[in-house]
Amino acid sequence: MPATPHQGHVVVAPDKFKGTLEGAEAAARIAAGIRRAVPGTEVRELPVADGGEGTLAAALAAGFARVPAEVAGPTGLPVDAALAVRGTTAVVELAQAAGLARLPDGRTAPLTAGSYGVGQLIARAVGQGARRVVLGLGGSASTDGGAGLLQALGVSLLDADGAELPSGGAALRRLARIDPGPLARTLAGVEVVVACDVDNPLTGPRGAAAVYGPQKGASREDLVVLEDGLTRFAEVVGAAVGRDVRDAPGAGAAGGVGFAALALLGATVRPGIEFLLDLLGFDEAVRGARLVVTGEGCLDAQTLHGKAPAGVAAAAARAGVPVAAVAGRVELSEREWRAAGFVAAYALSELGDGPADSLTRAGELAEVAGERLAAALLLRA
Repeated sequence: MPATPHQGHVVVAPDKFKGTLEGAEAAARIAAGIRRAVPGTEVRELPVADGGEGTLAAALAAGFARVPAEVAGPTGLPVDAALAVRGTTAVVELAQAAGLARLPDGRTAPLTAGSYGVGQLIARAVGQGARRVVLGLGGSASTDGGAGLLQALGVSLLDADGAELPSGGAALRRLARIDPGPLARTLAGVEVVVACDVDNPLTGPRGAAAVYGPQKGASREDLVVLEDGLTRFAEVVGAAVGRDVRDAPGAGAAGGVGFAALALLGATVRPGIEFLLDLLGFDEAVRGARLVVTGEGCLDAQTLHGKAPAGVAAAAARAGVPVAAVAGRVELSEREWRAAGFVAAYALSELGDGPADSLTRAGELAEVAGERLAAALLLRA
């Protein structure tokens, strides 16, 4: 007997389709297709994120309030950013202040870009009364180890002459000592949670400079400079706090901001998608559902290593609910995506007149994907 809409709701929980659709728009478009194919179906839209870009938007879509803030961008020029607040929890997305998209005219500054604005957002969150700050890391334009973030919170980073260091990872080579200043008082009673999807250490061949520096415009020579700066930073900070966390998983996230958060903010690290699903109330949303739909720009090998769709699939599986995926492109084989827990996978690149349509007609094709999956998964016997 065919399924009917009242037999359970559908949760649509995609991440952003980078460069084409924000998570909320992707959710709305897929949901529209489902409703068109199976009128009367209850569809709950819950865009998600893995801690990187899109984290703020996901929090806002889940009912957090937007708090605007003008802060320093990665090169020091002011940018209009925002954080999200609900009760005593605040969500700070690093990319809002120090993301690659915040670089003036897109010009990279691998040696001098900093994270000062991220610290300003944290200070704004605490000033709003936040007792828990969720720091979403990803998309960083800087490799400064979180030095700028610390300076914005009152920490002094001094050279041998007692002068404050300027912005950027290169300057860290001259670091002689740190003075925490009012940091402990500022963060008294505040829990900091780092949400990220990488486990890289701060330094070494898998570190912040070696792995992510080239994405931020660093040349081979720049990478040596940045690695030296991060190494010096880790040594001085380790001596000051009495423990060395440079090799902790996630220390290398966002150009080393993870390191600063662990070493001096007392932060804990949580896998981005797992923590965000908790924060957004996914378990409650999926209770009693008959289907979950997730997605992102490209379903590929990276998806299987902590990206949002894999996290959604795992959480839905724990609730005993099947999961379908919609993506701009699907580069996994059917065997691979089925092994990851998906019952179906729809590629926008295969629904239009050509692969380019997945970029130029992404919203329209996401609706088509919603129709197709609803017809196949909700109306079948």
